Amino acid sequence: MGSACIKVIKYFLFLFNLLFFILGAVILGFGVWILADRSSFIFVLQTSSSSLSVGAYVFIGVGAVTMVMGFLGCIGAVNEIRCLLGLYFVFLLLILIAQVAAGVLFYFNMDKVKQEMGSIVTKLIQNYKDGQEDRLQEGWDYVQAQGKCCGWVSFYNWTDNAELMNRTNVTYPCSCEDRGEDDSQRRRNGFCEAPSGNRTESGNSPEDWPVYQKGCMEKVQAWLQENLGIILGVCVGVAVIEVLGMLLSICLCRHVHSEDYSKVPKY
Repeated sequence: MGSACIKVIKYFLFLFNLLFFILGAVILGFGVWILADRSSFIFVLQTSSSSLSVGAYVFIGVGAVTMVMGFLGCIGAVNEIRCLLGLYFVFLLLILIAQVAAGVLFYFNMDKVKQEMGSIVTKLIQNYKDGQEDRLQEGWDYVQAQGKCCGWVSFYNWTDNAELMNRTNVTYPCSCEDRGEDDSQRRRNGFCEAPSGNRTESGNSPEDWPVYQKGCMEKVQAWLQENLGIILGVCVGVAVIEVLGMLLSICLCRHVHSEDYSKVPKY
């Protein structure tokens, strides 16, 4: 193989490893974001389900390993160190297999994840307490206020909350209040009484609540689908770079094996 061709392979491998390092940092950052987020539906899922936290740590682990492998690949490519190139190929293959296995596992458990989401939110609504400082409740209030929705399937989900339904005045979740375009004065947590504050013979009827009628299920699932699409795109990009990196590392490794070993730095 000509020296010019080897130089092209070497610097292409260096470039791929640089991209690999950057994408690893993106994956690691995504895992940290899941653990650090305190103001969206991610926090609701993370607090109620250990699977999301485990997934976040997996992302952090994979991202860290990917960054290390990208760094080692850069060194092995520039200095033509056969040992590093061989280790680089093996670890890339293992990471690729792990990514494919995780993707297949997640795909076949999507329905289970959706069911788990519904049960988490339903339980949260049932146990919601007015005036209680709770990060989980605040997370769901944020989702309803930002998504302009109420409950999971519909606002009737809130009728399962005993504390709310025992109120004699017309009382509703504050974060669900529909103020049209003007929502600057909206309270975003706890329960609110309707302006009239009148007692009704039927008690606290949900038909009298000035809230959004539509549930948050479709919006939350659409939000997750959108973010999963971004994750999938990053993972596909990483996989393509991994395959190209494996091919280039094998070519360069074979060249180092067949060339004069005096060119390889001694450590």
